[in-house]
Formats: sequence, C-alpha cells, structure tokens
Amino acid sequence: MKRIILAVAVAAFAVQASAATCAAQSMEKKLAGAAEKSFMKKCEADAKAACDTQAKDKKLSGAAQTSFVKKCVADAVGS
Repeated sequence: MKRIILAVAVAAFAVQASAATCAAQSMEKKLAGAAEKSFMKKCEADAKAACDTQAKDKKLSGAAQTSFVKKCVADAVGS
C-alpha cells in the first residue's frame, strides 16, 4: 500500500515537473543571480531524488538506471 501511495506521489511530482520545469519556474519567479543559482540547485536535487525513486520503482539498475535518471533530471530541470 505504501508503494502505491509513493508511486502516485512521484507520478504527481513528475507531471508537475514536466508542466513547469525548474528553468520555467525560475523565470516565472523572476529570479536572478545567487537566488536563481540556489533555486536551480535545490530544484535539481529534488528532481534527482524523484527520478531515483522512479528508477527504483521500475527496478532499473546499471546503465539503464543511469540513463533514465539522467534524462529524467534533464527533463525536470529544463535543459
């Protein structure tokens, strides 16, 4: 049951991340300089954590996991 709830939460985050990437959120908030850098760093870390969880849920390992996480984070960050 906990896995289902976690999967739904991660999926909701992924949908939110794809709808508004970190870069788009930064622009929307009109961040610049150190504030933008800090926001982007935290947003990327949050995206990586969510992507790692998704990779584990999909039971990926090795190169497949690395590739998935890399693409997932890039999509969430907006680069």
